[in-house]
Amino acid sequence: MSQRQIATLPLGVTIAIDLLLLICIYGPSLWNTYRRRRKSNCKGLPFAISSPLRLISDVEQEQMFLEDLKLGSPQLTDISVEEIQVTDFQKFIGSLASCINTKKLGLSFAFEDLGLELKGRNILAGATGCIESGSMWGVMGASGAGKSTFLNLLMGKAKHTSGNVYVNGVPKGISGYKKIIGYVPQDDIILSDLTVRENILHSARVRLPSTWTDQAIQAHVDALLECLNLAHVQHSLVGDATKPIISGGQRKRVSIGVELAAAPMALFLDEPTSGLDATSALSVMKLLKSLSRLGVTVVSIIHQPRTEIFYCLDDILLLGEGRQLYQGKASRALGYFQDLGFEFHQDVNPADTIMDIISGQGHKHSRSPRSTKVSQLIDEWRYRQKYDQSIRTPANEEQEEALRRSVALRGASWPKQVWFCFFRSITQQIRQAMSFYLEISVGGIAGLLIGLAVFSLRGILFTGLYQAPYQVLSSAANYTLVPQLGMLCGLAIGLAGSAPGVKIFGEEKLLYWREASAGHSRSAYYVGKVLSTFFRITLSALHFTVFFTLMATPLMSFGRLYVANVLYFYCIYGLASCVSVVTRREDGPLLSTVLSLIIGSLCGYGPPLATIQQWHLEWFWRACPGTWFTEAYFTDNLTPLSHLYNIEAAAQSTGYTLRHFPLDVGMLVIIGTVYRVLAFLGLVLLNRDKQL
Repeated sequence: MSQRQIATLPLGVTIAIDLLLLICIYGPSLWNTYRRRRKSNCKGLPFAISSPLRLISDVEQEQMFLEDLKLGSPQLTDISVEEIQVTDFQKFIGSLASCINTKKLGLSFAFEDLGLELKGRNILAGATGCIESGSMWGVMGASGAGKSTFLNLLMGKAKHTSGNVYVNGVPKGISGYKKIIGYVPQDDIILSDLTVRENILHSARVRLPSTWTDQAIQAHVDALLECLNLAHVQHSLVGDATKPIISGGQRKRVSIGVELAAAPMALFLDEPTSGLDATSALSVMKLLKSLSRLGVTVVSIIHQPRTEIFYCLDDILLLGEGRQLYQGKASRALGYFQDLGFEFHQDVNPADTIMDIISGQGHKHSRSPRSTKVSQLIDEWRYRQKYDQSIRTPANEEQEEALRRSVALRGASWPKQVWFCFFRSITQQIRQAMSFYLEISVGGIAGLLIGLAVFSLRGILFTGLYQAPYQVLSSAANYTLVPQLGMLCGLAIGLAGSAPGVKIFGEEKLLYWREASAGHSRSAYYVGKVLSTFFRITLSALHFTVFFTLMATPLMSFGRLYVANVLYFYCIYGLASCVSVVTRREDGPLLSTVLSLIIGSLCGYGPPLATIQQWHLEWFWRACPGTWFTEAYFTDNLTPLSHLYNIEAAAQSTGYTLRHFPLDVGMLVIIGTVYRVLAFLGLVLLNRDKQL
């Protein structure tokens, strides 16, 4: 039986796998479409009239339900939207309370003479104050006033050059508490290929206490989605800036929900109301206010809050030109500035007036001719400031021990985190089905083209000197065709796998930094992502091997050929992972492709490995997977002809070692694994400040 005939069985298996994938990926959506059309055609039937809610989607049901509430449906006249929201809110608060137990525990923060100096310029200087446990803080100031810098210094995301930070009265950073602290960045860093619910649910599963059951976690997420007014879009994909699916305000609420799902004891937010309409912004701030009453410490940067939002704040910190202008109760801020000679009109939002004053536009509201410059406000606060030393009183040891136990309980176990990250990555790949099919198609086309290049040889890929005593009958020997074929296959696999391999980590750096700073296991994330690539690696290698075998008909058995190819794909993906963690996303695919061509060329074909050995540089070639890959091809295509040809002479001429196939594939495994270890080290060690 010829090798081409042998390859027809793997071809059939490949076709069956492709059809099964098509059914699994597109089948559910096609079935749902069919059901919707069938139901829409049945609207005129009697049974359709008796139960109309069963013939529409969940989103339509939600919309009809809310319309009934607004219009006063006979069945719903005794229920109001507000009462329903209160019920859901109470469920979420109850779920949260059972997790954080802030009646006995809590996080308070203090900062004394906090500052940051860069290149001789004071970005922030002299900030002093106390954030009490369970308070709701707002940080306000004009653009460039130092708001984000202050938040980063307080959270330890940037290293302060002066001053101290206290946690529960103890001078230390908050990095040890990051499992119970949430941070909502200004940019909405969420996965566009997941639904609203999937983004929030992943955070809850990974970060909530390991003692929680999945049923309790699901109920917790349900209540949170209702509180954030996201229940009606919970099964919608998030989308991105180029292809938005949900609105910008909904994206912001999803970003907030990712942190609230973890039931934090302290929550820091960088402009949580930006991008939200006035009603949604007030709803979010009321939720945060309720969390603070539960004992959660909330600190947020607020930009031009409406009146109701301003009065939701317990304390505010006002910054201008990197200096402190006021810190204290929000209710006393108006009296403070009135004492300085400023007027607050009843028909004007007091927050707008304060923003004018601290932005250097105080002359619009001044009753006196005195200076309204920001520098004058800085001096006034420095003169009037009173710093309560009691904030440095440390918590008792019993509370600290209870807090440490609470931190220790947070987060799923390492195997569960691996599974959650693996499942999330597989879900993303399913949602990117077209990209997935394109990748495996490229693998198949690459194998087909390389096979066509030697199709006319009818599988005669090697000719050598006959065994004794028939040497004189030997024709011209061809020792280089198999090494050449190994090089071409290596280059083709490099081109097919390098660019997709970069996408594994290159497009998720911001998400990784956010999750790492929240206490996610970085190794679990990495292992889950790596495991999720094995499926596409094996399929791409299968398509490449099948079409290459059909055209080239090598003497190498299909099984061993597939093992060599899949392991070289494994190496290429590992190399692409290294590239993705050290370069920008835009540069990664090109650089990865270039490097794959380089290691593919260092295979011992040109210059020959025998010549490289004379240069004493074989170690460098052996450090690249291309040499081991080509040697595996060389061994298994020549060994079946050992009864006819003197293959030892061929090995001596080329420099390859025969009959070391297990070593060759073993070294491919080692090199591919080393690439991944290097990629993980790069992921962890580079940009450390963004993972704090």
